[in-house]
Amino acid sequence: MAELHVIGQLVGASGFAESGLFCKWDIQAGGAWQLLGGRRQGQTQVDEPQAGDVAYWCHPIDVHFATKGLQGWPRLHLQVWHRDALGRSAPAGYGLVTVPARAGWHRVACGTWRPRGGPRQRLARRLLGGGPALRRPGPALGAAERCRLRTEAAGTVHLQLAVLPRHLARYGVRA
Repeated sequence: MAELHVIGQLVGASGFAESGLFCKWDIQAGGAWQLLGGRRQGQTQVDEPQAGDVAYWCHPIDVHFATKGLQGWPRLHLQVWHRDALGRSAPAGYGLVTVPARAGWHRVACGTWRPRGGPRQRLARRLLGGGPALRRPGPALGAAERCRLRTEAAGTVHLQLAVLPRHLARYGVRA
């Protein structure tokens, strides 16, 4: 049985118009993948950038999978949220990144997007905060589902991941 160990961190985010950012993350894998250790989902703390537009989280990720097949390779679903001065939380961006298949240390930048909404919703977002959000963000993060939405770029989430594969050569993957 092949194994995949992913150790790293959600470093932070940049390029978002909002401040007070935090990230909810979730690792999804196919049916052949079994989680042996670690947490499949989590949430970072809120960071208020003091200088510039970079929010730092340094939130750890440590998961260990076993698999009998390569279909459904693990992907990180990211939801960046912002908290305003009144304590309200609203989504600032959604992102999806596939865990690298190559062994080693990887710096990954995940571009995020958010639903654009109509002119009235965009004006309300600027004046009141909030804005359109996805009811079920998990399935809508893929390219096939996203192409039906009107979206706009939001910002970038920065990750550092160490990928440690074991016995993947049996399945034709050179790591």
